[in-house]
Amino acid sequence: MAQLTDDCFAFGGKLMPVAEAVRRLTEVVTPVVEVELVALRQARDRVLAAEVVAPMSVPPHDNSAVDGYAVFFDDLAADRPTRLPIGGRAAAGHPLDRPARPGEAIRIFTGAPMPAGPDTVMMQEDCSVAADGPSSHVIISPGIKRGANRRRAGEDVKAGDTVLARGQRLRPQDIGLAAALGLTELAVYRALRIAVFSTGDEVREPGNKLPTGCIYDSNRITIAALLDGLGGKVTDLGILPDHPEVIADQLAKAAADHDAVVTSGGVSGGEEDHVKAAVERLGRLHFWRLAIKPGRPVALGQIGRVPFIGLPGNPVAVMVTFLGVARPLLLRLAGATQIHPRHFQVRAGFDYQKKAERREYVRARLAPGKDGIPIAHKFVRDGAGILSSMVQSDGLVELPEDLTRVTRGNLVDFLPFSEVRL
Repeated sequence: MAQLTDDCFAFGGKLMPVAEAVRRLTEVVTPVVEVELVALRQARDRVLAAEVVAPMSVPPHDNSAVDGYAVFFDDLAADRPTRLPIGGRAAAGHPLDRPARPGEAIRIFTGAPMPAGPDTVMMQEDCSVAADGPSSHVIISPGIKRGANRRRAGEDVKAGDTVLARGQRLRPQDIGLAAALGLTELAVYRALRIAVFSTGDEVREPGNKLPTGCIYDSNRITIAALLDGLGGKVTDLGILPDHPEVIADQLAKAAADHDAVVTSGGVSGGEEDHVKAAVERLGRLHFWRLAIKPGRPVALGQIGRVPFIGLPGNPVAVMVTFLGVARPLLLRLAGATQIHPRHFQVRAGFDYQKKAERREYVRARLAPGKDGIPIAHKFVRDGAGILSSMVQSDGLVELPEDLTRVTRGNLVDFLPFSEVRL
């Protein structure tokens, strides 16, 4: 179970830049320490707990890159076709059972081990075959380079190379490389156990009747899906009633067997915001006033020593603050070393003014640009409650604190949703 020091989130102060918030979080949060072995088929999105050192070379032997004929380069004439008898055959999984002899060609297929002796492979498209009774000859055109079409052992990976680093989230290609090395399982950090809940007598489960004045619970479902994308094991506590004792009891139970608790809304100072009082009773709660739009103060605290993350109530603000604050915190908790997504430069297809000293995230859709650089077109409405804007956008244009104006055609940083698996 991850453990936090007392008051680890107690920073307070004026509006805090997002980058500073993330930096402070990564300093106080330590990864879950439990490690387990998992089969390759269950390893996707898990965080590697130990570096992987190649136990063998890939490929393990020299092999042919094409279908053709393996020959000794020194047998080939430089200025005219060369005629050689075909002395044998090598296929993938069926190598030639003897060393090749100078003065002969070996019929070889892609992936087949190179016979001992030949150093060059001529593509079959550049050869012709002549049958001479029971034997056959290949006629090879001049001009090939020594060693052509021959893959060397270890060309991809050499035995002893570190091929996967501790702390990286495993992708299909990482798992494929492990399989190519003959591995069947990998050491990974235990998946985070994360509890998610909503509160409010006005909140209803999707699919049920919606009384006047009530809303369907989209935030909890969205947060759970975001956590699934991080490879966490999510416990959905459902919708808790506006009852202080019920909320406190459920929070205490969740903290007992989870690594983090995440919710949205319900942590302001209103009379019906019972989550705030419950967290303070069980541990500590701190409000971070982040210089971010869309977004409102993010509640960070701890129930005992288990992190509590209270995200804003508006659905777009939920997703933006999750990506900017909760996601790096949870990745760090999960043992990941790469917690920041990559951004890409695009051209702004809009004019925009913003306040200084505040980071803003503008929802945008990409279109091809004439110079090859994509153009980001801003979604027409900015409201933090317009969830459809996240559906109809490709990502977020991220505008830093020191920028106050964007002019159409300016280069801006773009965070594609695909980069954070949305």
